[in-house]
Amino acid sequence: MDIIALNLPRTWTQAQLSALFETHGKVTSCQIVMDKVTNTSKGFGFVSMPDADEAGAAIAALHGTKHGKNKIRVKDSANKT
Repeated sequence: MDIIALNLPRTWTQAQLSALFETHGKVTSCQIVMDKVTNTSKGFGFVSMPDADEAGAAIAALHGTKHGKNKIRVKDSANKT
């Protein structure tokens, strides 16, 4: 399942994002979206988890949690709502 994580701290690395999700299961890929001009984080990223149950558990556990000063939003990237 592909997951989008929004409102991430702009100082986070891909390793930090991956580690956050790995506490809930296997992560096959992780990418923080970077601004092409400034080469800084845009504050969101994508995580792929092969097991839908683990991905669902990660979404439920992480959505709305606070990291630094940011309350992150986590959802299935295929879900349009």
